[in-house]
Amino acid sequence: MTEKRALIVDDEPDIRELLEITLGRMNIKTAAAPDLATARKHLEEEEFDLCLTDMHLPDGNGIELVKLIAEQRPGLPVAVITAYGSMDTAISALKAGAFDFVQKPVDLEQLRTLVDTALKIAPLEDAPTISTARLTGNSPTMSRLRDQIAKLARSQAPIYISGESGSGKEVAARLIHEQGPRSDRPFVPVNCGAIPSELMESEFFGHIKGSFTGAVADSEGLFQAAEGGTLFLDEVADLPLSMQVKLLRAIQEKAVRAVGASSEAAINVRILSATHKDLANEVNEGSFRQDLFYRLNVIELGMPSLRERTEDIPELAKQILQKICIEYEASVPEISDGAMVLLQRYEFPGNVRELENILERAFTLCDDGRIKSSDLQLAGSAQADSPQNKKEDPQAGDVENTAVAGFELAPGQSLEDYLEDIERQLITDALDATRWNKTAAAKRLGITFRALRYRLKKLELE
Repeated sequence: MTEKRALIVDDEPDIRELLEITLGRMNIKTAAAPDLATARKHLEEEEFDLCLTDMHLPDGNGIELVKLIAEQRPGLPVAVITAYGSMDTAISALKAGAFDFVQKPVDLEQLRTLVDTALKIAPLEDAPTISTARLTGNSPTMSRLRDQIAKLARSQAPIYISGESGSGKEVAARLIHEQGPRSDRPFVPVNCGAIPSELMESEFFGHIKGSFTGAVADSEGLFQAAEGGTLFLDEVADLPLSMQVKLLRAIQEKAVRAVGASSEAAINVRILSATHKDLANEVNEGSFRQDLFYRLNVIELGMPSLRERTEDIPELAKQILQKICIEYEASVPEISDGAMVLLQRYEFPGNVRELENILERAFTLCDDGRIKSSDLQLAGSAQADSPQNKKEDPQAGDVENTAVAGFELAPGQSLEDYLEDIERQLITDALDATRWNKTAAAKRLGITFRALRYRLKKLELE
């Protein structure tokens, strides 16, 4: 195994000596520099696997060195050493391209963990290419997104993933984790809106036995479960303000206190977060803390909506149908030209998740191994495959005329939920009328037995 080398840049001899001794005990050879000029000279003459630099140097600052290395040695991870409590400085360094940061006085255990993680980063030339099977599409938008993810995976900076519901935010988060140096450790996703507020502190930080009624044993929290890996905070905008304060402290101090514990425990976790809401707007409205937003949004990764990359829909549709047909042991149906045109014209407010639902429904409705536009059950779908046009039937494709009088969504109810309720009732009535003879019920409903079997599974009626 090739011996690793590190460049240490600090104007304080005691700090340089401490770092050299610590890394030496990890079998890492070191070169030291008291200022930027000496550091540049070392970089010109030698190859390194890691750089540790102080922020305040006699002839400049650490961010200048971070930018220099990002430009000239993009594969070299740089960690900055900051004064205690200088989170603003640390964040500026992360934004400039630093791998991570450590605060003074240097905690040697944290330093060793940081160094171990940095040395796991694959050289740029050996970095794995993200497969289109996970982020489907060859559009320029998706190509840029895959490049961004590959770059972000090499950093330890907190990433805020923005995008509409169903656009693949968790997929992106998993890829950032899997492509990075923490891939051999846990990826722990949590939906912040699904945890009751009274249990939130215990869920995140854990609790000790007897700390509250029902705490019959010690229990680790999500931070402890993600130790060494990545914690993905989905729908982070749903965190109550009281929990936002505690999360902010955990991120700043890299430590958590379990409920009922007398002391904090150090944590080594990378934070990724996401929400479909406009988090900056939530800050402006006072429902999300600005300081926490600043900590989470060190780097933002925007997920494109499906309507921004309609050229990817044919490939996406093929992949989704293949997955469905593997599950049901069926042949992959063909999609008619009219159906494909309709899909590429549709707005997809639910993005890829909605495309999956539409194609699952179409799969159960189609005949003769061919999905027609009418199987999609979208506005105007009845005419998309027809040789006749709207001039011959002015009302045929009018979306406004497809509304049915007397039907109304309940407050907060989605169209998908509303339709599922109707579907569930009709299927239950048909099964009751046929004494749960599924073949007879399918005939009564005018659908195939396969379609009924799929719907029973989807609606959890079996």
